[in-house]
Amino acid sequence: MRVNEQQIGEFFGTERNSRLGNGWWSGVLAVFCGGLAFGGVLVLHFPQYLSSPELRAYYPMDLIRGLMQALLWAALLFALLSAILGKNKRLALTGMLLALAAAGLGGSTVPIEGELTDGPAIGLDWFLLDMLLVTLIFSPIEVLWPAYPKQSVFRREWLNDIVYFLSTHLPIQLTSFLILLPATQLSGVLNVSSVTEQITRLPWLVQFFLAVLVADLAEYWIHRALHMVPWLWRFHAIHHSSKALDWIAGSRAHIVDDVLIRGLMLIPMMFAFSQDIIVAYLLFVTIHATWAHTNFGPSIKWLEPYLIFPRFHHWHHTSQKESIDKNFAIHFPWIDKLFGTYYYPEDRWPDTYGLHNEPIPAGFWGQTFYPFTRTKAR
Repeated sequence: MRVNEQQIGEFFGTERNSRLGNGWWSGVLAVFCGGLAFGGVLVLHFPQYLSSPELRAYYPMDLIRGLMQALLWAALLFALLSAILGKNKRLALTGMLLALAAAGLGGSTVPIEGELTDGPAIGLDWFLLDMLLVTLIFSPIEVLWPAYPKQSVFRREWLNDIVYFLSTHLPIQLTSFLILLPATQLSGVLNVSSVTEQITRLPWLVQFFLAVLVADLAEYWIHRALHMVPWLWRFHAIHHSSKALDWIAGSRAHIVDDVLIRGLMLIPMMFAFSQDIIVAYLLFVTIHATWAHTNFGPSIKWLEPYLIFPRFHHWHHTSQKESIDKNFAIHFPWIDKLFGTYYYPEDRWPDTYGLHNEPIPAGFWGQTFYPFTRTKAR
């Protein structure tokens, strides 16, 4: 992946020459918007195969089509601006071609014909929507208020993490089935509906807080086991191999690691909470866990003892010996205090990230097979 990143940088120009006003950022935005618009048109052409059956019923199609049209026009405008301002026209041309290809294929007006069934599908729609959402939320704050100002947006291994982002979004049917399997199997054997009935009588905000607490206690022990049990660490080490953190680095996780954490966490959740509370928590953890990995410096001092901020989780990812196997909680730092795994030096960020004296393959496929071939104990 490193060679490909070098080639991409050389072809489109490097971020070191990306000061405002020279057309580089507008070119990046043109490619981003054009790529999303083109992907959206493909989903409209092949919804049976490229859209997630579980999500189709919830789409406000007028809004979705309007969003696609806005992305298409944004790509064209950013491409034009980049072409006017920049010496390197390749980003502008790429964004323009993606937008014109999307428009040529029908743009946002492509009709959805025929009745859609619940057969096998690739979750390209989920990938595009999540990519748009998290990019709009997290990329600006990392650029404006970075914890590490010298860290590039397109840092080393960013392309590898994009592949991981794809790998968790496209096979959404398979991953959802595997994640839900332990909880659904147990719920068929055990009857705990009375617990759920009692909890649903509480105010919604109280239910939500309890759900976050139960989930974080479960995730704490699952996460700690992934560090302490050697054969489990082989999978979780992939997530810790990033040598720099930002929002996309949080996507780097082996599928076995991802399924274990989410699947086991859902067991107590499904026994105690209603579906709407679980959905609300899953949305919250998606945003909060991604934010915890960001290259984002600002903090709220009085809130830090009660809610995890990026600096706390960054210390979990450092390769510095004093903080290895610390800070396992996902939401509440006081859980680590309770169980003796808290480490949070005041006003300091880690100097190094990644694994401590544990080399692993650099690419996606090498890292995917690495846990099955590694024989040396941690």
